[in-house]
Amino acid sequence: MVTQLQQARDGVVTAEVAQVAAAEGIEPEVLRESVARGHAVILCRRDRDPIGIGAGLRTKINVNIGTSADVWDVAEEVRKAQVANELGAHVLTDLSMGGPIDEIRSKVFAVSRLTTTTVPIYQAMAEARSFTALSGDDLLDQVLRHSREGISSLVVHAAFSRATLDQLRGAHRIMGMVSKGGSMTAVWMLRNEQENPFLERFDELCEGLVAADTVLSIGNTMRTGCIHDEMDTPMHTEMEMAAQLARRANDHGVQVIINGLGGHADPRMIPAYVARYKQVTDGRPLFVAGPMPMEVSVGHDHIAACVGASIAGGAGADFLCYITPAEHLKLPSVEEVREGIIAYRIAAHIADTIKFGRHDADRRLSAARMFRNWPGMFSEAIDPQTAMTKHPDVESTDCTMCGMFCPMAQMEAFLLDHI
Repeated sequence: MVTQLQQARDGVVTAEVAQVAAAEGIEPEVLRESVARGHAVILCRRDRDPIGIGAGLRTKINVNIGTSADVWDVAEEVRKAQVANELGAHVLTDLSMGGPIDEIRSKVFAVSRLTTTTVPIYQAMAEARSFTALSGDDLLDQVLRHSREGISSLVVHAAFSRATLDQLRGAHRIMGMVSKGGSMTAVWMLRNEQENPFLERFDELCEGLVAADTVLSIGNTMRTGCIHDEMDTPMHTEMEMAAQLARRANDHGVQVIINGLGGHADPRMIPAYVARYKQVTDGRPLFVAGPMPMEVSVGHDHIAACVGASIAGGAGADFLCYITPAEHLKLPSVEEVREGIIAYRIAAHIADTIKFGRHDADRRLSAARMFRNWPGMFSEAIDPQTAMTKHPDVESTDCTMCGMFCPMAQMEAFLLDHI
């Protein structure tokens, strides 16, 4: 297969590039050039709309669903996928580690129109239930099997080595390593006394991904897990290695997303961290998980993370991984998935306002609010369903906050000619 990147470098505007450009309101040639330079990627899925992520494009949202090793309910995961569709997410990631994983992935993706992602090492470890029963071949085969299934992008923790693990041991972090896929890779390396198989066989990995034009998402094993752990030597080392691997992957024709910034970060440092990642990785699309700008919001982490994501997105991050109220506590329910998606729709909207300027939708909602036009307000809202439950009487011109003393109603006659 000739990939989106290879065609972009050959000067070809593919149908997918043209479709994404039309959806984003930019010129196809501008997007083609961005893809060719590695500054944007096109995630494709058979019989579904492609999604563009990267420079000059709207901020995108990833929704994680999937079973844990302890809890699985296939019907609930299917419902979560449906909610992600309904609420306007862009990418659906299945992280299932319990139950019939192939069946779960098949069912959740069947009901979803979104582009898709997996972390293949999750399934490899869940099914083997042993770090020493798997060979490097087994781990690589699992990645390539997911690619052949048509998954849009795959997360692989390739950008660290045994030497990086030695750096981590001496880093004296509070939270150590918080990446689940990264820790699985690291423990496999330590138990088997081998180097990172994804790093050692990176070119072979890329050759396999080219066959299905699968986007490679380079996982960030060394990200920080609390705001008191700062960007340190292991994180810098991984960032530099991710940049090198991204260039190698691009040489093979593989599109690349960089996972970075850390799951938790001091809010004062988020813009600088984003700028550093963008500089080191040559402006490639940046995916951030969270980032969480505080710790004591536990139970309400989706709210705190929305703030961190707004800062990161506004500073240039391209792709936001949502957080739910259940973060750090349990597998999220359908309703908690819903709350997380709404929080991140808000974060992406704020980020795009910072990047590209004010949205027309905000102006239209404000005009409707001025005249207490409730249906007009609801039609522009990110979450009209919840808004309508707060004010179900659309025939009324009042809300119960101000009632007859509504300032807009009181001054309407005087200001009408000037609005």
